[in-house]
Amino acid sequence: MWSSNSPLDFFDVNEARREVLPNLKPSLKSISIRLPEGMIGTLKTIANSYDVPYQSLIKMLLARGIENERRKVKA
Repeated sequence: MWSSNSPLDFFDVNEARREVLPNLKPSLKSISIRLPEGMIGTLKTIANSYDVPYQSLIKMLLARGIENERRKVKA
């Protein structure tokens, strides 16, 4: 029974190895941001043309902008 045993009783710590789990998604944090209605409409139209949810499009655009700014700072 697990309550009376330690998992270490069944596994050899010396044989442990680090595993990489590439399919894990990063933790997400919800935020609130106010945008003009026209901007949201435009984002929805663009997202629809790419067949993605508009919030996913916003994340993609933010990621691209952040990467561009990061490159400027490093240069």
